[in-house]
Amino acid sequence: MKFIILFSLVCLSFISPQVEKNYLLGRFDPAKDARFVQLTSAHAQGSALNGYLRKEAFDAFEKMAAAAGKDGVTLTIISATRNFDSQKKIWENKWNGKTKVEGKDLTTITDLNERARLILLYSSMPGSSRHHWGTDMDLNSLDNNYFSSGEGLKIYQWLTKHAAEFGFCQPYTSKVNGRTGYEEEKWHWSYLPLSKPFLEEYNKQVSTSDITGFAGSETAASLQIIANYVNGVACR
Repeated sequence: MKFIILFSLVCLSFISPQVEKNYLLGRFDPAKDARFVQLTSAHAQGSALNGYLRKEAFDAFEKMAAAAGKDGVTLTIISATRNFDSQKKIWENKWNGKTKVEGKDLTTITDLNERARLILLYSSMPGSSRHHWGTDMDLNSLDNNYFSSGEGLKIYQWLTKHAAEFGFCQPYTSKVNGRTGYEEEKWHWSYLPLSKPFLEEYNKQVSTSDITGFAGSETAASLQIIANYVNGVACR
């Protein structure tokens, strides 16, 4: 009986990876975490080159990329794990006007909730991004139009047909059916065997009071960041 109980506990821990709150919030360094693997030019470019992914997600991506290659499709990771500090830089550059959003300098917008909403079209608040977890990646282009024709359309059609076979899903699909949160991102793919339990743990462990430490964080509660954005996904 003791053996059966112990075996069951081991299996449960394998199926449901244990994650602490700081991990879920991105407050760690993936370069110092043995659960992560560094990306090379074989699969990554741009900001993802020398970046990191969880080993499980990367292994699945390698298999998916190999299968895509046999069909004449090249999958390239252009953004991978972003911890709290990396996401904070992206967010605050937009918040403070250094990076324009939809062609606008957001410092001209005095309504802080509206300023945050504009950033939230495509960028997460630090502490609320799936990219913190090492499970999510951006592929080939950060432009939805790229995936509407030519090579981009071929890539997207392959992914929508085959990505699930390797555990991947597109979390930010069209919002026509009522999905809340970020706009559609045809480039963003998530490794569901890890991101699903991580999302479940996020909802258990994290509240909006934990979304802090960056400019504009005071809007997290009023915008219901967890309900509307963290949980505004098409695959769970």
